[in-house]
Amino acid sequence: MRRLIPLLSSRHPVLQVGLVLGGPVIFGALCGVLLGVSGAAYVIASVLSIAGGFLAGFEHAGSRGGALRGITGGTLFGTFILVGHAVDGHAAKASLPDPHVLLIVATALFGTLLGALGGRARARAESSPVS
Repeated sequence: MRRLIPLLSSRHPVLQVGLVLGGPVIFGALCGVLLGVSGAAYVIASVLSIAGGFLAGFEHAGSRGGALRGITGGTLFGTFILVGHAVDGHAAKASLPDPHVLLIVATALFGTLLGALGGRARARAESSPVS
């Protein structure tokens, strides 16, 4: 039998909150600090966040749940990129959209898509026969 990562709903409520809120907040803030350190490091970390968005969606039993998780995570991720960058205070080493709020819109939309794809992949994995 194939083992999949646990569904978010099967985890302890405190862990659920930590995963849904903590992951995107902490990683977003880290990306925000990296934005003032190195453009390349910021881009690499942002690209790595794609895996996080997909895997967060994979913790849900379908695309709808994954999309809802994705919009939440994407919104928090983009917001905390800006917060981390503002707290760090260094000049950005990579370009941000103008106005900066468009970054939050973009990460929310991209997060929704990634979460939906992850949830859909989970639903397919659960419905496909094990070889």
